[in-house]
Amino acid sequence: MNMVKPRGAINEYSQVGVSSGVEQASPHRLIQMLMDGAIEKVAMAKGFMERDEIALKGSHISWAISIIEGLRASLDKNAGGEIADNLDDLYDYMIRRLARSNAENNVDLLEEVLSLLRSVKGAWDEIPAAISHK
Repeated sequence: MNMVKPRGAINEYSQVGVSSGVEQASPHRLIQMLMDGAIEKVAMAKGFMERDEIALKGSHISWAISIIEGLRASLDKNAGGEIADNLDDLYDYMIRRLARSNAENNVDLLEEVLSLLRSVKGAWDEIPAAISHK
């Protein structure tokens, strides 16, 4: 089941700052890398928020939003059906929660998004790479 369009995700991931291996990555691995990047940026934003480093907090939240938008844009709704639709809704929710956490300086909202990202990544990691890009 091919639920992702890999080239759009590659373009987004290139902004994460990790370029080695991205062009050769399978669609499955690319999504894992994007999720890792989003988790890392949200976790870093949390640390910056806790230390009252507003500019760095905002830039890392924006970066996480950009990565999640890349994940969202990579969904192939024709092939992915209901799962892709549900992920689209979940990614939209995460983006809105991140924006709100930034505006309100709310660590709990960052924790919520981290938990959601980790759950989605955990499920994605359980899918064998061969199945995800058939």
